[in-house]
Amino acid sequence: MMKLFKRWWAYLTAGANQKFNENADPKIQLEQAITEAQDQHRRLKEHAANVIAQQHLTEQQLDRQLAQLEKLNANARQAVKMADDATKKGDAAKAAEYTRAAETIATQLIAVEAQIADLKEQHYAATQAADQAKAAVTTNGQVLQQKLAEKQKLLSQLEQAKMQEQMNKAMASLSETVGQEVPTLNEVRDKIEQRYAKAKGMSELQETSVENRMVEIEAAAQNFEAQARLDEIRSQMGIETAAPAAPETATATSPAAPTETEPSTATEPPAQPTPGV
Repeated sequence: MMKLFKRWWAYLTAGANQKFNENADPKIQLEQAITEAQDQHRRLKEHAANVIAQQHLTEQQLDRQLAQLEKLNANARQAVKMADDATKKGDAAKAAEYTRAAETIATQLIAVEAQIADLKEQHYAATQAADQAKAAVTTNGQVLQQKLAEKQKLLSQLEQAKMQEQMNKAMASLSETVGQEVPTLNEVRDKIEQRYAKAKGMSELQETSVENRMVEIEAAAQNFEAQARLDEIRSQMGIETAAPAAPETATATSPAAPTETEPSTATEPPAQPTPGV
């Protein structure tokens, strides 16, 4: 049961994290990441400062112990010399006191030398740790500078992405609205082409219709009558009637038709049948 609850809780947490990341502002998340990197660098510098301080502390302790060792060596030599002088003078009591003092100083020398050996090891380790801490601070500082530079680049890309998204949204909205409130250019072109095709078809039908041919015949007859009337007026006025210019090809291939006999033929009444035949 507990295992099932843990899996359910992990599933809910993963889903919540995904929803949060989808809805979170990238600019705020970027600021959070940079702030966290700066805090890490600050903590690293504090740790490095403590390591370097430990190095300086062991160095100071080592210097004091070295000074104490030098002092004890001098005291031990002085005690041995004074014991030797007392022995030469025959003062056994003073010689014994100086000898015991020299032995005490020698014991202190041994202890101080052991401490110095330990301090040297500690100082060596502290020096290595301090060097590593300095290198880590330098490297992390460079990484932090790279992150700060990348931050500016990402912010610029984020602004470009926002502008592109706004442009895409505007274009999508434009594409959706065109054709709803006003017709699109394609729709207008299709409509005009349909009307033109329909009108062209109606024109072709009218050109091939019988009524159209009858109208053409009537117009030709009226034109012929008008020309005949004009010829009659010109004849009454003594003006010669000019023959219409015929095409060169027609003149070359066909003889000219008579101009006087055709009207009389056209005006003669038809012959009446003889009764009784």
